[in-house]
Amino acid sequence: MKIISFQVIGFFLILSFIHSQSATLQYTFVVEETNHTRLCTTKNVLTVNGQFPGPTITARRGDTVIVDVINKGDHNITIHWHGVKQPRYPWSDGPEFVTQCPIKPGGNFSQKVFLSDEEGTLWWHAHSDWARATIHGLFVILPRLGTAYPFRQPDVEYPVVIGEWWNADIQTVYENFVNGGGDPQNSDALTINGQPGDLYNCSAPNTTKFAVEKGKTYLFRMVNAAMNNLAFFAVANHSLTVVGCDGAYTKPLVSNYITISPGQTLDILLEANQPNNNYYMASKFFNGQPSSAFENTTTVAIVEYTGNFTSSTPPVFPSMPAFNNRNASFNFTASLRSLASAEHPIDVPLTIKRTLFYTLSINSENCTAANPCEGNRTARFKASVNNITFAMPKTSILQAYYRGLGAGIYGDDFPDQPPLKFNYTQLTNLSRALRFPETGTEVSMLKHNQTVELVFQGTNLLAGIDHPMHLHGHSFYVVGSGFGNYKRSRDSLSYNLIDPPLMQTIAVPQNGWTAIRFKANNPGVWFMHCHLERHVSWGMGMVFIVRNGKTESSRVLPPPSDMPPC
Repeated sequence: MKIISFQVIGFFLILSFIHSQSATLQYTFVVEETNHTRLCTTKNVLTVNGQFPGPTITARRGDTVIVDVINKGDHNITIHWHGVKQPRYPWSDGPEFVTQCPIKPGGNFSQKVFLSDEEGTLWWHAHSDWARATIHGLFVILPRLGTAYPFRQPDVEYPVVIGEWWNADIQTVYENFVNGGGDPQNSDALTINGQPGDLYNCSAPNTTKFAVEKGKTYLFRMVNAAMNNLAFFAVANHSLTVVGCDGAYTKPLVSNYITISPGQTLDILLEANQPNNNYYMASKFFNGQPSSAFENTTTVAIVEYTGNFTSSTPPVFPSMPAFNNRNASFNFTASLRSLASAEHPIDVPLTIKRTLFYTLSINSENCTAANPCEGNRTARFKASVNNITFAMPKTSILQAYYRGLGAGIYGDDFPDQPPLKFNYTQLTNLSRALRFPETGTEVSMLKHNQTVELVFQGTNLLAGIDHPMHLHGHSFYVVGSGFGNYKRSRDSLSYNLIDPPLMQTIAVPQNGWTAIRFKANNPGVWFMHCHLERHVSWGMGMVFIVRNGKTESSRVLPPPSDMPPC
């Protein structure tokens, strides 16, 4: 094994080194406030190594990455390696008070990131409060040396990070949101690679640009790092070919647009086959509500063909679905399929030992003297899974479980089925009594290697909306989805058990359902939550504890000596 040590200094750094089987790579992440300007506003924002978006980590399948995280900021921080399974090592997974206590200002934590079968594009981000608004970056996992992409070798690879920008301080936005009890303040702009694009005031000079040469093929490594909305994305006059999703390869899917949910990654090929010109790459939020006061803003970058030509002014703009076209969003996601080749086989669980049914709801609770709301609000928004709003503990669930001290910190009877059964997607006249959830820190215990089928069911208690659900520590196969109430006797018959996509984040459709399957083969404590930040802040999350297996190689590894203290 060869050890390579360096500090990240660039946004998209491709390593060129030789190793026999695997390597250990060393990165340093310095979290601190740095000065950035967008939309005529200059302010200090929390960043990693001064960059927004943060540096790209590049490794190969099976490598180990050690990231020394140094917190020079004024707030607690944690870092999550989104989509990395971390086999037997949940200690570096990162969600605050689930697997670790946060890194305090002035503290540091050397996080070991163990890659296994992931290959393609993943990402990393802060997992404390709303710090991930500016603390995030790509995690590129190349094939092992001696192997190749299962698609045409691209001539150039580009990062495409969809994000958001607030002119206000994000910590203030978060605190006002929590204290107010309502929706958070909307961001002031969407961004591509940190830049809003020239449709926004004061943004034209710094619009992100991608140089392309006619006849060449480009791989866009994309993540939706936005905080609270799914997004549509397109490039004018160009088709897009999806070849990977969430660190796994897919059958090529050709489309004029894509839908990408917060937390999701996509690998996309673009062939530069159009006349020499400038073309807008554009992204806008998707909101499935048929009518709403939704802010329909658009961020753009420019795909610039090289060569001598007279460009159109402004660049050609792409056609995208309407911001509330839920069928367009659903149809794209439902079209993804695993590559399922001899070199990249899949293993869909066919015999299920544990069947789970989880309702996902937006709820409310009354404002009280002990729990007041700002303004004239009489109730605050909450969110739940199976009618339980997740209460974040004040210490690490993982450390409590590992030491056998769980009593008083969490309960272990999270229900397999919703305690309240009703017409989940009824559009009107749902009883107000259904809106008030319980609050607790409950976990679900899974046996090692237990095969699980989990059906997510969206509800319409206050408002139906898509929920991008993310499971830590595991990938899962998305075997089915649809609108309306799930009915096993009917809907299980249409499952795709041949080539379902392998994912870690899936958007459960508005007033609909999604069925996933996975094997609980990774012992540890693993968070599952909606990746819309307002929803997880309202409590739409829960925890799985996967028990140790019978052999030493199927047990959680010991904790590192430098775990951040509580």
